[in-house]
Amino acid sequence: MRIRLRASLLCCLLLAILTSCKKTINSVIDQRLNSPKTSQFIEYTIHQGEHYATQSSYQPVAYDELKFVVRFDSTAIYQTTDASNQEDINKLYGFSDNNSQHQQFSARFGWNWVQSALRLYAYTYNNGERTSQEITTLHIGNEYNCSIKVMNQNYIFSVNSTTIAMPRSSITAKGDGYKLYPYFGGDETAPHDIHVWIKEI
Repeated sequence: MRIRLRASLLCCLLLAILTSCKKTINSVIDQRLNSPKTSQFIEYTIHQGEHYATQSSYQPVAYDELKFVVRFDSTAIYQTTDASNQEDINKLYGFSDNNSQHQQFSARFGWNWVQSALRLYAYTYNNGERTSQEITTLHIGNEYNCSIKVMNQNYIFSVNSTTIAMPRSSITAKGDGYKLYPYFGGDETAPHDIHVWIKEI
């Protein structure tokens, strides 16, 4: 009788352990399935009359290299109210550097719609001095691989197979600062809702 009782208790104990393990495993699987997918595009919207995009939040970073894919739609085609502002560079994506404010030290991509073309730029601040250089033109609806690599005294900007170097005066080993998101302007705000899709890789 005691042997049967012990056997029953042992079976119950094993069943409880297995059930608990199954619940734990299922819980882990559920968490993985329900967790945000980092490989998905995020849609950033700059609403008409605004500078800043939605989905922008403060995020500290330390980059050796920032890599992402970008896609614009037809909302990237615009006309400024003042024609002299058409060549102002809007901001796409990047980071502040040197543990400083972005208008002191930063590296990011910029863009604008000029002469019937969507143009992409390297856009930096070093000791408060702003510098920009056009990299290439983009096609509406296409996806482009972009990266900014931190290499000592240079930022290496790449768009697909096109690469340029821009000076870097930050003294930190990495691009230490915070993430910089899409922003319209320049002097003017967005003339209509503008949509940009970005996926970090």
